[in-house]
Amino acid sequence: MSRFMVVSKVDRLPEYKAVSERYGVNFELNDFYEADVLDDMDMQNAIIHQYETVGIPKGSTMHGAFFDVVVFSSDAKIREISKLRMRQSMDIAKRLGLRGVVFHTNCNPMLASDAYDNNVVSMTVSYLEELLQEYLEIDIYLENMFDASPKILREISEQLGKYSNYGVCLDYAHASISKTPMQDWVEALAPYLKHIHINDNDLKSDLHLPLGAGQINWNQFVKYYRTHFDQCSILVETVLPEEQEQSLRYLKENFVGVFR
Repeated sequence: MSRFMVVSKVDRLPEYKAVSERYGVNFELNDFYEADVLDDMDMQNAIIHQYETVGIPKGSTMHGAFFDVVVFSSDAKIREISKLRMRQSMDIAKRLGLRGVVFHTNCNPMLASDAYDNNVVSMTVSYLEELLQEYLEIDIYLENMFDASPKILREISEQLGKYSNYGVCLDYAHASISKTPMQDWVEALAPYLKHIHINDNDLKSDLHLPLGAGQINWNQFVKYYRTHFDQCSILVETVLPEEQEQSLRYLKENFVGVFR
């Protein structure tokens, strides 16, 4: 099973499958996190049918619902729909036989306070424990999104690390635009890392550029890869098939032994 992956979407599925076969990489499905799809069973079935027809590489994952998903909201109705969206994601992953699902912390750094942070941690842990126990055959990866530091993700992981199907998804690009040094991100989350997202940017905005097209220090990434990420699955998180190929070639040509 390849540890490297590319984004797949149904609109250009044959092209993504060609990239997968050419480079020996898996998929991270990006078709099932929007409300329009989650609320339309006919649309879901049509997308699933296309994947089943083309074939999903063994060991693939998917990105779960994340738009406005706040399981720690003080509003009970928002918590209710957030939990529903996450459960829908898990059910789709189970139906497709996927290895794992990525969710976001979705904490707001502008609201940071001890009370807010404690609420994020306790309520996120409480609901993820339910899902981890119910869907034992599917990994759940929790990703840094707006997080200004690894603090909350670390505290959540300290409580969920006892579950073999839990892990952290470090979005390397998201971390690179925070004010927290990358070394701090890596060291704080290292015990829980299972999945990595990579793409390039200008160190200011989340641009999802091909590797080598921005300002991220990929030599530094490779050092972390060899010391901390070598057992993780790694998603090249660019959407266009041609940019995925550009990124995979960049890895292969510039960092011998990383992409193989």
